[in-house]
Amino acid sequence: MSDQPAKAIAFEALHRRAEPFVIPNPWDQGTAQWLEHLGFEALATTSLGLANTLGRKQATKQEVLDNCRVICAATRLPVNADLENCFADEPRQAAETIRLAYECGAVGGSIEDFTGNEAAPIYDFQLAVERVRAAVEVAKALPVPFMLTARAENFLHGRRNLDDTIKRLQAFEAAGADVLYAPGLRSLEEIRTVVQVVSRPVNVVMGFVDPTITLAQLAEVGVRRVSIGGALSRLAFQAFIAAAREMQSGQFNFVSKLVPLHELHSAFF
Repeated sequence: MSDQPAKAIAFEALHRRAEPFVIPNPWDQGTAQWLEHLGFEALATTSLGLANTLGRKQATKQEVLDNCRVICAATRLPVNADLENCFADEPRQAAETIRLAYECGAVGGSIEDFTGNEAAPIYDFQLAVERVRAAVEVAKALPVPFMLTARAENFLHGRRNLDDTIKRLQAFEAAGADVLYAPGLRSLEEIRTVVQVVSRPVNVVMGFVDPTITLAQLAEVGVRRVSIGGALSRLAFQAFIAAAREMQSGQFNFVSKLVPLHELHSAFF
């Protein structure tokens, strides 16, 4: 189901809209098809959701790319690839992952400044900017438009420093990133502050934000894209674990809540 140029055009247009769009995160072919069936306009992969299905804390670069290929092939929707730190420290090696994601069918992808090492979790500012600049260079050279998202990961790794986060996002914008993203922001005021100091579209992930915040409120402060990260995967595991524990207790009440097979299969091609 790949018409990559058309998907790329549609994805760019979503970011130019006056109102924000929700980009949920499937982790396999079935969840991708169901999200399309429900009427979402774009999808984003989730490396956490994939790792959960593999029974590990982290997926490998090849596993992430293979998963991206499966999801891109499964849907008519544009797909943004969660590429973590692009699986390399050196800027040009990291940027190569952007090209590989494009070859898997993605029309957008992310690069983040989390090193993968909790002892020293955030790349030095200058290196972080060089990595984004290299990724932008690769993205702009691709045959079709590719929306590059640059992520400042401070808030997820014990560095709740909004000034440094803003400094990084502004530098990533200056380096050419198309979308800016600071996962871990919690309050509407923090989100408003970030949106006001950059001019590129801002993505907000609701897996960390105050859950009482609505899409309408995010629209009011200027957010353009709203994702959920690995939250849907975690929710699925929550239901699985609850049912398994119920079986252990000798009860099977969960069976009364099952989605009917004909409804489940209605989204599959």
